[in-house]
Amino acid sequence: MANANKEATARIKINKLLEEAGWRFFDSNEGKANIVLEPNVKLTTSQVSALGDDFESTQNGFIDFLLLDERSAPLIVLEAKAEDKDPLVGKEQARKYARAQNCRFVLLSNGNLHYFWDLTQGSPYVISRFPGPDSVAGYKKFEPNPTKLVAEVVGKDYITLTQLPNYANEAGWKNEAERPDFIEKNHLRFLRPYQMRAIQQLQVAVDEGQNRFLFEMATGTGKTLTAAAIIKLFLRTGNARRVLFLVDRLELEDQANKAFVKLLKDDAKSIIYKEQRDEWRKAEIVVTTVQSLLFNGKYRRLFAPTDFDLVISDEAHRSIGGNARAVFEYFIGYKLGLTATPRDYLKRFDAAESKSRDPRELERRMMLDTYRTFGCESGQPTFRYSLLDGVRDGFLINPVVVDARTDITTQLLSDEGYAVLDASETENDDDEETYFQRDFEKKFFSEGTNRVLCETLMRHGLRDPVSGEFGKTIVFAVSQAHAAKLAQLLNEMADTLYPGRYQSDFAVQVTSQVPGAQQYTINFANNRLLGTANVLPEYRTSKARVCVTVGMMTTGYDCPDILNLALMRPIFSPSDFVQIKGRGTRKHNFLEQLFDQDQKELMREPNKTRFKLFDFFANCEYFEERFNYDEVLKLPARTTSAKRDDDFGGGQPTVGNYEHLDPDAVRTLQEQHIGLEGMKIDRMFFEKFEEQVQADDELRRQVETGQWQQATEHLIKVFFDKPQEYFNLEKLRRAAGLDRRLTVREVLEKAFGRIPSFKSKDELLEEEFDRFVLDYKPADAEHIVAMKYFFKAYITDGHLRTILDDKNLNGLYTNPSFGMMDYEAVPQGWRNRISNYIKDYVPLNRFL
Repeated sequence: MANANKEATARIKINKLLEEAGWRFFDSNEGKANIVLEPNVKLTTSQVSALGDDFESTQNGFIDFLLLDERSAPLIVLEAKAEDKDPLVGKEQARKYARAQNCRFVLLSNGNLHYFWDLTQGSPYVISRFPGPDSVAGYKKFEPNPTKLVAEVVGKDYITLTQLPNYANEAGWKNEAERPDFIEKNHLRFLRPYQMRAIQQLQVAVDEGQNRFLFEMATGTGKTLTAAAIIKLFLRTGNARRVLFLVDRLELEDQANKAFVKLLKDDAKSIIYKEQRDEWRKAEIVVTTVQSLLFNGKYRRLFAPTDFDLVISDEAHRSIGGNARAVFEYFIGYKLGLTATPRDYLKRFDAAESKSRDPRELERRMMLDTYRTFGCESGQPTFRYSLLDGVRDGFLINPVVVDARTDITTQLLSDEGYAVLDASETENDDDEETYFQRDFEKKFFSEGTNRVLCETLMRHGLRDPVSGEFGKTIVFAVSQAHAAKLAQLLNEMADTLYPGRYQSDFAVQVTSQVPGAQQYTINFANNRLLGTANVLPEYRTSKARVCVTVGMMTTGYDCPDILNLALMRPIFSPSDFVQIKGRGTRKHNFLEQLFDQDQKELMREPNKTRFKLFDFFANCEYFEERFNYDEVLKLPARTTSAKRDDDFGGGQPTVGNYEHLDPDAVRTLQEQHIGLEGMKIDRMFFEKFEEQVQADDELRRQVETGQWQQATEHLIKVFFDKPQEYFNLEKLRRAAGLDRRLTVREVLEKAFGRIPSFKSKDELLEEEFDRFVLDYKPADAEHIVAMKYFFKAYITDGHLRTILDDKNLNGLYTNPSFGMMDYEAVPQGWRNRISNYIKDYVPLNRFL
């Protein structure tokens, strides 16, 4: 009887999954039935009702499924097993049946664990959702040929031949004197030798049967150009119909799409998903942020596992970090990761002695997960090209490191005061989770410390070789409040040093709370931020000389004429350090910005040969073993007294107040519980809220452009806790009848139609478990039900977490929701694995 129940439960789940994917048991307005039950018996609705839960059983065991295409021809064989059976045990049986039915595809499922198998392409692949009829019909037309991919010749003009196929016959190319201008005029891009080697290494890996690749390439070495060549390689050889390019930041979304349009527009159509939601099937390249797909499990609703044949993850350790990896693993096909962060940066960190929430430990796990995801557990990527390689080959520039520390910054380093971005939780680059930072906030925000850092930068920074003014600079602050203070100080100093020249345009705060900040970053790179010239009219360079940011200008920001970088915060993340350092490594010829030929001829050193990296917190010492600093500055000693800061002539108190600009969390309200008679009022309450929100044009613009932090702040400021209706998250949750906490992001998504409804606690738990399965692909399929029960209980039962974390297993005998028998049903090797996964990747607040 128990086995029959498990069979029936599995079948019920499988039926639901089929219907959710668009398959039909019966004829309907949507089309003819496209599910046939073996042995070729179609059941009527009345027959199904009469059989009840046992309709799937026959004398010979399970009735399996045959899924049909639009012509009612066999398309997929679905082999179903009971919940306690591994779906793979039916693999060979399904293969025989599929061949007999002339089917290329097989689904294997026990209701909880599912595999999709293309019989022409390797082994079964774990999936979390069944593909629908249209998706599989399109995939059926796709017949990849790895041999053709391996044999494709990729020369240095591989991309150029797409941009201008007949370039070699053009007069401008044939004339060597005119060739540089011809290349620049047509924006032609040629692959460098190391980029061709990267592609060749991928071809070797494909020839060896691999389908996952990881490129570790230093910032400034052209990862996007390399990715474009690989996309062309897969599309041209028929090994991909459509490519998904994942980024982890909004600004990189637009940057990547523009690059693909420029490089591949004659061979492939590239779009940003959010801008052309209804047209994505017509494109060969779809660019999106991983966070937008991850939110509320959107990727499962929007796409089938078979919709993309090549998935590329830019800055892979960030864009597939944490539970974002589930998006990456969801799709069947080839996977390529791109990263600029060398795994070697983790070698001096003793993870065994770290605290569990230490950002270095988070970074270590993220990096190790990345290498594991791409099949590089040994630490050797498919291809590696380091900063040192780029410098040696003449493509990049090493920094001149300026070691500048005050006694306060040195103390803070030893006291472990720092902040780290938690990229798995937010799309916004300026949201930081802080650790051990109470002293840091008080001391670092004092006027004296900020002033000495700015004075040091102004005194020792490199100058522009053409105009002689202060070189273009990026300053990295610890928070938005700190960025505002630094920008103000730098502008005050510039007014003193260069009277009347800048009018407070010398330094600009570039953080998410500043309107138009994203455009500021673009204008700074294009040399038109607050003006295009301030010293020489014929020289195009940004009037604003310094951008003060927190995280907006770290990853993927290309501004080659940067001459100074200033780390006015400690950094413990290897990826952040590498990205920030990489902002200055690109070479540049300043003559490109000068339009006076006579002055060009007078220039002796027009090329950028160095840049300065001002390090006020020994970040370089932390990441670079035995690093010989190019320049060591002895800064004024400072007192750690909390009285006055007379050493700097400012007379300011050393201990300042930390200024927190982000909105407070929504208040918790005590309200009388509303009975059933109040449910209609509740619904009206929520509808009234949505009507008011939808009428706010500024909020709508922020949502449509993906400015989620600004939208969140606007919603809270304008609509929450006002006397008229007193909207807040708790009242909205009750009005929606939801059994868990709501987030502001969810409320916005629902109000503007980005999600059809709020998901229940159990629906979110199911999604989280699906992500876990996609990541770890458990072979203990017969224990999958017990593992899921443990997974859900550990998330929702705080008492159970305490029992297990304290290793007080006797407490399981009296725990009502999850007892000792439940615990013992979970294989021993999976108990800690599940709990550790939840600690690292599942935000528990969502389930309260």
